[in-house]
Amino acid sequence: MNQHQGRCDLHTHSQASDGMQSPRDNVTLAKQKGLSAVALTDHDTVAGVAEARQAGQLLDIEVIAGVEISTRAGGKEIHVLGYEVDVDDERFLQRLRGLREAREERNHRMIAKLQELGLDITWQEVLDELGRPLEPDESVGRPHMADVLVKKGYAADMRDAFDQYLAEGKPGFVSVPRVAPKDACVWIREAGGAAVIAHPGIYGNDELVRQIIMDAKPDGIEVFHSDHGPEEEQRYLGLAREFDLIVTGGSDYHGERQGVVFHGDLGSKTVAMEVVEQLRAVSSTRKSK
Repeated sequence: MNQHQGRCDLHTHSQASDGMQSPRDNVTLAKQKGLSAVALTDHDTVAGVAEARQAGQLLDIEVIAGVEISTRAGGKEIHVLGYEVDVDDERFLQRLRGLREAREERNHRMIAKLQELGLDITWQEVLDELGRPLEPDESVGRPHMADVLVKKGYAADMRDAFDQYLAEGKPGFVSVPRVAPKDACVWIREAGGAAVIAHPGIYGNDELVRQIIMDAKPDGIEVFHSDHGPEEEQRYLGLAREFDLIVTGGSDYHGERQGVVFHGDLGSKTVAMEVVEQLRAVSSTRKSK
């Protein structure tokens, strides 16, 4: 029996943001693994959704239109997932564009800081590392800088590049002006989608997660994630029950960099299709208003 039949991976990234594969490749991989559905949740962009949907139709696998919005609360970067958003909603697209522009400005400032540290790296090299032209609605971030640092011998691998230079608090880091999680949830709702707090275990502050839930009023919480162990899963299941939230999950698949799969392999964390229906029910209620 196919263990993935009737299952969905609700968290994957493609080349439209910091993933290594095309949206089509993600959908193809999901089909090969026997999943019934897959969501594309790129950072601050829905640029890959059309290609993913087209692949889904050809391969007979459901594709959920998603996005992962970068926000900030309590001094930490908090990610909010949006599902079944209207990818043609012009106001939503403009809001995402503003986030990407802020990230690009941050990227240039980080390159300048790395140069001040004596590292030979340019923005053009980061773009060249993509191996293809950057599309207007696509997003470039720190993982792409890490690729160049590894290639030039400044770091052993992706994790080392972050630990030495790119992570928050490290000498090459520059923060991006962020919206609050509450704002991201409003944006997602206004675009007809369902809002979910991503990977709460990564934030290392359950009290902050609780405050965000009470303030932002998301529809769900990502209980099952590649960086969550059984203890975290139980804690966040408890939070989901307490606040009557939809329980979601996904691998946070970014593809393979330097032989390492980030954060987990596609299909390694999944939820039942019943969860997809719950998200769609929330979305359809908003779109009918």
